[in-house]
Amino acid sequence: MPTVSVARDRRFFLLNGVVSLAALTLLAWLLLVHRGMSDTGLNLRFMPAVNACLNATSAALLVAGYVAVKRGRRELHRGLMMAAFVASALFLIGYLAYHAVHGDTKFGGVGAVRTIYLLLLASHVILSIGVVPLCFTAFYFAWRQAFDRHKRVTRVLWPIWLYVSVTGVAVFLMLRPYYPA
Repeated sequence: MPTVSVARDRRFFLLNGVVSLAALTLLAWLLLVHRGMSDTGLNLRFMPAVNACLNATSAALLVAGYVAVKRGRRELHRGLMMAAFVASALFLIGYLAYHAVHGDTKFGGVGAVRTIYLLLLASHVILSIGVVPLCFTAFYFAWRQAFDRHKRVTRVLWPIWLYVSVTGVAVFLMLRPYYPA
């Protein structure tokens, strides 16, 4: 039986890697190559505010899910974590849509505030790269009822996911003055 489990795990990790790499490649292409489609007439300028709300929602759900599992409320924890994942997934869809249409938003601040922004953004972007594959891995282990493995993954995932969600809101607030009206 362990051979079946190892093979199943191997297939999952391969699929997880392919999906995560595809998502990262799409995002890199949108931000670094594509630069937006200003000629479509589509206006998604409201999306950054919606995305900030989705990030804030995800952060609140992550904290509530953490509290629930610490109190032994596994079903509530499961629901809250699924809701946090949905909020983050909706954020990602909205983020991709916004950047597909409008391209990147440049930060216009100077001096110390620019340095703070760039450090915050760099840490946010670098850590966000791991959220999707770690989320899939945590959900996979929970689904397989491999809770010891699930717990090991979430010890790394949870603080990263929370940080990325909170700093996503901070990045939005710092960029807000530079979004076109």
